[in-house]
Amino acid sequence: MIPSVRSAFNAGFTQEKYRNFLKDLDTHYPGVIDFRLAETPVFVPKDFTEKMLSACEHIIDVMLEPSFQELTAAAVPAAEQVPGAEKFPQMMCFDFGICRNANGILEPQLIEMQGFPTMYGFQAFFPEIMRRHFTIPDHFSHYFNGYTKDTYLAMLRQLILGNHAAENVILLEWKPFQQKTLIDFLCTRDYLGIEPVCLTELIAEGEQLFYAKAGKKIPVNRIYNRIIFDELNHQLKGEKVIDLTKPYNVEWVPHPNWFYRLSKYTLPFLRHPYIPETYFLNELKILPDDLAQFVLKPLFSFAGQGVVIDVTHDEIEKIDNPEAFILQRKVDYAAVIETPDEPAKAEIRVMYVWPEGAARPHAATNLTRLSKGKMIGVRYNKDREWVGGTVSFFEQ
Repeated sequence: MIPSVRSAFNAGFTQEKYRNFLKDLDTHYPGVIDFRLAETPVFVPKDFTEKMLSACEHIIDVMLEPSFQELTAAAVPAAEQVPGAEKFPQMMCFDFGICRNANGILEPQLIEMQGFPTMYGFQAFFPEIMRRHFTIPDHFSHYFNGYTKDTYLAMLRQLILGNHAAENVILLEWKPFQQKTLIDFLCTRDYLGIEPVCLTELIAEGEQLFYAKAGKKIPVNRIYNRIIFDELNHQLKGEKVIDLTKPYNVEWVPHPNWFYRLSKYTLPFLRHPYIPETYFLNELKILPDDLAQFVLKPLFSFAGQGVVIDVTHDEIEKIDNPEAFILQRKVDYAAVIETPDEPAKAEIRVMYVWPEGAARPHAATNLTRLSKGKMIGVRYNKDREWVGGTVSFFEQ
């Protein structure tokens, strides 16, 4: 995106550097990284960063409106309502495609968002290793708001642990050691001292939760929640677990209901130049004349599952639960990241945090994905190079 920086990086790139980079990562966590890492970061100019953040701040303005709780009341499925104080989410993420507008100018367009964590641990570890093996200009940082690795980790520790000892805080996931994001769980454990715990290992005694460690039963006072409830319904397959919709004496980071409240469900309430127009399918009396310029998305799905890119009237007529879908105007991803064969598209996830006592959340770091396929994501880019997970470095 910054031609001079891109040219310098590509000219200095070698396959040997890339292999050494991957080897270094693997040395720290042998055999754990289960997804493709791209050969390059993305270098983002100041004006593009400002555009992304302006869209994020608009979303936060809407979220802070007194009516937001009422507007999103129907977002949380009745069977998955988790009791307890729904504090604003301590973590939230906003995904932007790098696109071209009608005048050919690069601009961000919001793809989706989540009131839910992402790889906050890995993104402190991985960019540092990248800098060790590739030349990243000094006036670029993958952090926002002046964070360094030390200040970021100090903030993350307070954000996730709160006022509790690390042993009384857990990272809760379904079969964490079988997840593709295991590397993030291990980084989080090593940085903060909290254990990844499977839902099957949680013990409930009245309103108190426990987990077992070294033969001892440890009280759980705070949960760093990584369980995606919508996915959990498909994963249980008859296994017996505690019912998280019952009241427990536990704090959530963030509260599970925010996964639904701040999500695709929120998109129809937003109006901003860098947020595509979006409608609840069941509220559309007449379908848009340019229906082919929209994408159909299920409200409750994960990792792009169920998305229909080439929408037709026939596709819509097949849907028997239109209240569970949105129509979102397509965005034109721009293949602007120059690589040795063909340019790649990019999607930047801006990762926000909301420390206790702060008036508003703020941007902290990011993760980025490169693609040469029709959709973003490793599963859609098999047998390609210069694609996969990476990070953006922002011009300071």
